[in-house]
Amino acid sequence: MKLTQCTPATIIEPFRIRSVEPIRFTTMEERQKLLSKAGYNPFLLKAGDVLIDLLTDSGTGAMSSAQWAGMIASDESYAGSSSFGRFESAVQDITGFRYVIPTHQGRAAENILFSTIAKPGMTIPNNTHFDTTRAHVENNGAEALDLVIDEGMDPEVIHPFKGNMDPAKLRRAIQERGVAAIPVIMLTTTNNSGGGQPVSMQNVREVSAIAGEYGIPFFIDACRFAENSWFIKTREEGYDDKSPIEIAREMFSYADGCTMSAKKDGMSNIGGFLALNDEKLAEKCRSLTILTEGFPTYGGMAGYDMEAVAIGLYEALDEGYLRYRIRSTAYLGEKLADAGISIVQPPGGHAIYIDAKKMLPHIPPLHYPAWSLTNALYLTGGVRAVEIGSVMFGLQPDGSEKAASMELVRLAIPRRVYTQSHVDYLAEAVIHTYRQREKLKGYRMVSAPAVLRHFSAKLEPIT
Repeated sequence: MKLTQCTPATIIEPFRIRSVEPIRFTTMEERQKLLSKAGYNPFLLKAGDVLIDLLTDSGTGAMSSAQWAGMIASDESYAGSSSFGRFESAVQDITGFRYVIPTHQGRAAENILFSTIAKPGMTIPNNTHFDTTRAHVENNGAEALDLVIDEGMDPEVIHPFKGNMDPAKLRRAIQERGVAAIPVIMLTTTNNSGGGQPVSMQNVREVSAIAGEYGIPFFIDACRFAENSWFIKTREEGYDDKSPIEIAREMFSYADGCTMSAKKDGMSNIGGFLALNDEKLAEKCRSLTILTEGFPTYGGMAGYDMEAVAIGLYEALDEGYLRYRIRSTAYLGEKLADAGISIVQPPGGHAIYIDAKKMLPHIPPLHYPAWSLTNALYLTGGVRAVEIGSVMFGLQPDGSEKAASMELVRLAIPRRVYTQSHVDYLAEAVIHTYRQREKLKGYRMVSAPAVLRHFSAKLEPIT
């Protein structure tokens, strides 16, 4: 009898675990006290008091043995280190951009770019700005304009590329505001604020063509470029036989530059970069880098961080890793959807987004239903998630408040950290909370800063 190869339905973690970190179990009574002490803000909880930490996938992943080995062999020279050379070479090889400016993380790259090009009265179009991107645009007096397709605003609509920017909306915005008022067009891949939804290659080409037609620079927010490349490979016609790195290179080829948080698809705990082709703009950005980050060949990163990113950028494009990454996220989404929980469909790459507006219709938007659900997940199961709703996006530049378009709770999954049993427990905790949803109450703001208030605000439950 001739044997056949096993083709299992189970996608296992494509790695072995050689180092473990203990996690602490707490009681619900303990968590109630801890949450109250933190001003009912999950950001202010101590990590040691969290069982499953899904606050973010940014910098929270596990690095590989190759990355750790590269870190040991790093060059910590202040200027012109060999570690920068390897970092620069990796970024140029994948993105094709000529000038690479390292930063300590993605928001620093945003700060340098927008502080250089954005001024009061200007507009920055994007499919959907995330929190720090929006804050840097608005901090420089410009308008952060979201132009995602209509399907991207409806959590239940099934569309393969709900992160796409609407070309008609973009063209109309340019015509209404004028070319001189738009210093750059941004495209976030994948679209974090909109449920981690991908952008198609066709849409990248369309946005690039419009930008080129009007002579406006086109930049990509590339935090999750590898995950976006995988969605193009598996969902867009003509790309199934392309490798993720080939797809990534094509995607970047349509742009003039990118900002990047290497804490996501750089597979590193810290780091980022600004990469671009315009020599004069690069020179201006380097000058600001020296002022705010450091010398342009380290830019806020140690040599060992640059080594980790140089290796991690390629590891993020590995097909085995991406298949596991996207499937494990979808596995969680399927469990929640099967239990009747409304999530952003189809599941994104780095997170599952729960539709708190639909789950908690009895809580008004400005009583923060997504924030309420986030706190409930910690109380019932020790799970820390993050609200993407009216606390994060409701405060306007003029100080007024309006409800966000969606009330989402993001379960952001760190890379190479949790196993399937962790995910199974997580699903049980979310479903258990969902079955008690009528008991959840809203929250009111007690104190908050004027910018990025969700990071440090204090709230209290409405009794």
